[in-house]
Amino acid sequence: MKTIGVILAGGVGVRAGLGIPKQLVKIAGKSIVEHTLEVFQDNELIDEIIVMMNPGAIGELDYLRGSARFSKLTQILPGGKTRNDTTQLALEAIPETDCKLLFHDAVRPFIDDRIIEECVTALDSFDAVDTAIASADTIIEVGEDGCITDIPVRSKLRRGQTPQAFTAATIREAYRIAEGDPGFQATDDCGVIFKYLPEVPIFVVEGTAENMKITEPIDIHIADKIFQLQSSNVDPKHAELPDLTGQTVVVFGGSYGIGKSTVDLCREAGATVLSFSRSETGTDVSKRKHVRKALDQAVAQTGRIDHVVLTAGVLTIAPLNEAPRDEIKHTVRLNLLAPAYIAQESFAELQKTGGSLTLFTSSSYTRGRAGYSLYSATKAGVVNLTQALAEEWAEEGVRVNAINPQRTHTPMRTAAFGEEPSGTLLTPEDVAQATAAVLGNELTGQVISVRL
Repeated sequence: MKTIGVILAGGVGVRAGLGIPKQLVKIAGKSIVEHTLEVFQDNELIDEIIVMMNPGAIGELDYLRGSARFSKLTQILPGGKTRNDTTQLALEAIPETDCKLLFHDAVRPFIDDRIIEECVTALDSFDAVDTAIASADTIIEVGEDGCITDIPVRSKLRRGQTPQAFTAATIREAYRIAEGDPGFQATDDCGVIFKYLPEVPIFVVEGTAENMKITEPIDIHIADKIFQLQSSNVDPKHAELPDLTGQTVVVFGGSYGIGKSTVDLCREAGATVLSFSRSETGTDVSKRKHVRKALDQAVAQTGRIDHVVLTAGVLTIAPLNEAPRDEIKHTVRLNLLAPAYIAQESFAELQKTGGSLTLFTSSSYTRGRAGYSLYSATKAGVVNLTQALAEEWAEEGVRVNAINPQRTHTPMRTAAFGEEPSGTLLTPEDVAQATAAVLGNELTGQVISVRL
């Protein structure tokens, strides 16, 4: 059967208090509905996507029509006044009578492939499927007088999520029967099945706590933090080397370690690579004039810049109150100001090619750690810079990502921690393999963790 994902984006955002539909709020460089669409677009079991949008804001999604990013998106249609009205409008727009339908809230952007796949697969055995998670809280029933009237057994209770999945014939039949009921009321589509087709069993797929619905103002803050801490994991042993033939890659910090390995791999992938570093070319990335000179040289030599990679950084270990002033300035300039300078100076060339900027962070960005507080702070700054630039540059077609390597055997790390047991560290080649792979895909605004 054909499988169609119906993204329900009819909300108006009243409870979120934003003045715009919450599905249009931008988090981590993209609107919430875009994040949701990406999961369905990338899932191999989804054949087609339809978006049911708030009629008053449907024009806000015109930029998605015909987008190469969402090749499965066939229709963006106005929704109804209620959730059930919207489902009925979607059914009217779907000519197929023998297909699988997944109805999913646009404001649940953390839906994962496992849930989608289990819902689709369950429809081979059932005609209706819900997604739910166990309740961590005791649920109570309260009467009109404000007093408890019942306390259901918590172990039997679940909190409903989406997707809700159905065979087309089943959900159509349930709504056909419901139309004849003048008192028809339901809060979701499984409720319609449960009431009007009680003989149809509704299978339950296990959801996740992350598959939250963004409804209240606090939900937006939580979602923003989840996106900030969320990272794409890359196994360097399985990261394919992209074809970079005809492209120009500029690597700052390419004289040794991860930078040198990145230079070598990008050349192997067919790119023209220009490497700049303090030791080899006298390039100080914390000085804007040096950055500008290097970029001008790259354009003069190749006529274009497709990718800029900054691997240079400094790690010093000492309590902040004991750190020399010059060392503090050096750390901030090299770890944080340099990425900002390189971003500003390279943007115009990357805009011409629809290219990418790749920065480097560290696992310490998630939490400041005693002994290298300033290093942690600057690496957190790199992540925030990455995500902000990805949003600022999205319309210009320039991608920005940050590589987050697990502990790596580099001269900088050896100088800070000494020799460590063999096999416990990534090699510079491992990290370079993942870095090159990122240059060849369409990711933006992501923190890509490279792990053993």
